[in-house]
Amino acid sequence: MIGISACLIGTPCRYDGGSNLVQALEELLSTGQAVVFCPEVLGGLSTPREPAEIVGGTADDVWAGIARVVTTTGVEVTEAFKQGAYIALEQAQQAGVTVAVLKANSPSCGSWMVYDGTFSGNKINGAGLTAALFRRHGIRVLDEGELALEPTLLAGS
Repeated sequence: MIGISACLIGTPCRYDGGSNLVQALEELLSTGQAVVFCPEVLGGLSTPREPAEIVGGTADDVWAGIARVVTTTGVEVTEAFKQGAYIALEQAQQAGVTVAVLKANSPSCGSWMVYDGTFSGNKINGAGLTAALFRRHGIRVLDEGELALEPTLLAGS
């Protein structure tokens, strides 16, 4: 079973109320090969919502209590991001997810890069909270940009 960020199958759950539809992923869901989740919504955040970034490090730093997740106006939303990550993990484990395709650069779902916490558009190496938690629990994480490198994933293998 494959886990997918809900925005990647067209659910309007991005911070700005939009989505990032990837047709091939939507097809995996329609054929019963995938489950979807939006960790930020699962954590209780509304759509739309203020943009948020990890401030003071990466997801590993947030999990260690060193960094936090804040919005553009300085509202701390760390606990909502953590709660959403835990709920997404629980749903993924219950569904038997072994691979997750998560939204690139997101403070929840980013697999390799996240914004640097300055709200300037700069990115740093690191993962979002959900991606990091999934990896800690043995779920392979990739982003939508890596799909071309995974032809067997899209073939349902």
